[in-house]
Amino acid sequence: MTLATLALFIPACFALNIAPGPNNVLAFSNAARRGLLVGLAGGMGRMLPFAAMILLVGIGLGAVLAASETAFNAVKYAGAAYLVYVGWRMWRAKPQAEIYARSDEPVTTLIRRDFLIAIGNPKAIAIFTAFFPQFTDLTQPLAPQYALLGGLFLVLECLAVALYAGFGAGFQGLLTPNRLHNLNKGVGGFLIFSGLALALNERH
Repeated sequence: MTLATLALFIPACFALNIAPGPNNVLAFSNAARRGLLVGLAGGMGRMLPFAAMILLVGIGLGAVLAASETAFNAVKYAGAAYLVYVGWRMWRAKPQAEIYARSDEPVTTLIRRDFLIAIGNPKAIAIFTAFFPQFTDLTQPLAPQYALLGGLFLVLECLAVALYAGFGAGFQGLLTPNRLHNLNKGVGGFLIFSGLALALNERH
């Protein structure tokens, strides 16, 4: 793999990392409520699923999932249902008692939530399956190339988490109880919309 290839991969990959999907919006929301460090910690929940998906794609199982309509749909609908569930709870939370704004909610709960949202999105495997091969050299061993590309993706994903958490933390001091409630409803509505869009989106 050449430096020219990496120079193309890094900005293209980062564009995927910083897209305002459900995980990134949650990182922003967590940091806005609980501070930068909590936002960063919560956003790390996605790393294990993404690493596993990269590994699956690297050994060929990602292509199997991408080719199986039944398997793909099972994961898609489960992930969509979870997004709607989380979004509905956030939307319905009462002012000044939002379930996702509690200071006593364990950080492990935020990490687990990020983990479940990431693992319930089969589009990630589809992205890795379609995206990574464009930057590989088939005349060279694939395993080291996927390891490098996967490692870079995870590093850039951490940077995306830091950016969203940083922006969220910048709003922390501006959140009154009413604004916090509105933020909760806004994020909840976004998650519901994302879940419905995922469920209704036709596979390409």
